[in-house]
Amino acid sequence: MNSLYTPQKIHIGRVIRDALVFNPRNKGENAMPNDNLLKTVANLFAVLEERQVAYVLVGGIALLQYVEGRNTEDIDLIMALSSLKALPEIEIMSQDIYFARGRYQELQIDLLLTQNPLFAQVRRAYTTHRPFVEREIPCATVEGLLLLKLYALPSLYRQGNFARVGLYENDIATLLQAYTPPLEPIFAELAAHLSQADLTAVREVVTEIEQRIERFGKGLP
Repeated sequence: MNSLYTPQKIHIGRVIRDALVFNPRNKGENAMPNDNLLKTVANLFAVLEERQVAYVLVGGIALLQYVEGRNTEDIDLIMALSSLKALPEIEIMSQDIYFARGRYQELQIDLLLTQNPLFAQVRRAYTTHRPFVEREIPCATVEGLLLLKLYALPSLYRQGNFARVGLYENDIATLLQAYTPPLEPIFAELAAHLSQADLTAVREVVTEIEQRIERFGKGLP
């Protein structure tokens, strides 16, 4: 897979700080982040390495390694639930079988737990190391990000979450347009984790996205 996109080394702390600053919902002095957030982000990844926690960066920050992405105010990690025992500094705010949301000082962290077999497979087989300003970090590959986005779509449709569906489909379209990865291996992987009906629906969505990409390539008449 090739892409013309060559990002500068991403500063995770600055990405999150800027997203918070320019979010109109974050009003008032107490809601505004400061440069302490940059140190907090760097410290988090230092702690993960120091305690030898197995994790992989996913979500919007990982996306920025491959395409021009949208702002994101948090960090998304795939991690085993058992690893949280080594991270008492992370305060868990909510949790279910496959997901948890926590806070590390002023930083929000969304955790995708490896109890979900697909999340475990992405951490195991769809991870590479990418350079960030903070340090080199285990990061999902293009295929890993596509697997996670496509896997989430049926649930988002059932929830009627139109805004997130739009964001995820745009992320998928951007990755497909930039890298044109082989899709059948991705569908084969998803087949072990989605019902046949959901897999068929995902294939239909991807076909529609491919048609949009084709129209984009032709330009306006």
